[in-house]
Amino acid sequence: MNTTIVIFANSVKHKKHCVAGKVVNSNQWIRPVSNMEGAALSDKQCLCKNPHGEFNVKPLQKIEMNLFRAVPLISQPENHLISGQIWQQKYKVDESEISNYLDTPESLWGSDNKVIYAQIESKTIDIHQSLYLIQASNLCLCKDDDNRRAIFNYAGIEYNLPVTDPNFEKQRVEPKNQQILCVSLGEKYDPAGGNNYSCYKIVATIL
Repeated sequence: MNTTIVIFANSVKHKKHCVAGKVVNSNQWIRPVSNMEGAALSDKQCLCKNPHGEFNVKPLQKIEMNLFRAVPLISQPENHLISGQIWQQKYKVDESEISNYLDTPESLWGSDNKVIYAQIESKTIDIHQSLYLIQASNLCLCKDDDNRRAIFNYAGIEYNLPVTDPNFEKQRVEPKNQQILCVSLGEKYDPAGGNNYSCYKIVATIL
């Protein structure tokens, strides 16, 4: 299945890539993954081809990709398995067009910095989508050692979330001030190494 999406994230995940975007015209979120468990993409798997060569995909590019099939997880329903064919770049959207793709949820899966995975499994919390492109306010980018975080307000709630945008440092030095963020619900994880899993909220891209 050939699908053209606008890229809104190419962030760092386990030293690989987590790519996500919205289908042109329908605004449906797509997260291309490398296996049924939602694994990240290698450098080679997220290359796109244009008349000048092959390059890593970047936010706001329009990319035509061949997707094998949907492989949704209960915490990441947008996942689609890639076919292995190289992606094709189909120009890009202008920054003035970003507002056409914004989401307006009531909150970012609640007010905490995570969602308890057991609540997702029991359907106490139903994850209709694990990606949002939102207009934030009062954005502050902070760094403590290697800990990169975004503090911002959305829908009257203050969030303090880790950032996986590889352009974090550039955004700190030369902020664009649009305060548009791609926020993702990560895979299930227990920082203590046990079975008390949660899905942590992550700022994947700062636009």
